[in-house]
Amino acid sequence: MPSANCAQVPTYEVTPTESSIKFGVDSSVSIKGIFEKWNASIKFSSRDVRDAVLDIEIEADSVNTGSHMKDNKLKGTDFFNVKESPLITFKSTKIVQTGPNAFDIEGNFTIRGVTKTEKLTLTSDSKGTPTGSLDGTMAFDRKDYGMTSGIPFIKIANRVEVNVSLKWKRISGPAPVFQQ
Repeated sequence: MPSANCAQVPTYEVTPTESSIKFGVDSSVSIKGIFEKWNASIKFSSRDVRDAVLDIEIEADSVNTGSHMKDNKLKGTDFFNVKESPLITFKSTKIVQTGPNAFDIEGNFTIRGVTKTEKLTLTSDSKGTPTGSLDGTMAFDRKDYGMTSGIPFIKIANRVEVNVSLKWKRISGPAPVFQQ
């Protein structure tokens, strides 16, 4: 059987200007923010949507909470440690379709040089259309990644929630095939 060439598999492009990666942590003082610099790609090796690979690379230094004091604390050695570990990454290893437009995406999540398997739960607003979005959430325990410190006078939960909203367009190839 011949190998699939580029014309036979879907090719997608994520549009960063219409997309966002945000995070929030329950705390006595609101800690919510956005990452301003990142890249994401969706690559297919076949038309089966479960064969896609979602790759996200975030510049940790681009964190923006609206407060320079919080941003500087998050960039420091107690949290993101951006000098030693400038990138936060997620690379999918398994995609399971859980509903007509819903997916559980397992992947290797790396922050502060520590890699663990995490799950990103996504929904898609389209099926086979030329444009659309993927929206979802991943939660992780910050202490699993060496972020064990706190911030003076602020009580911080261990659970961090990341919200991903990716707008995409198919630039070539056929639509992917979904499970029914």
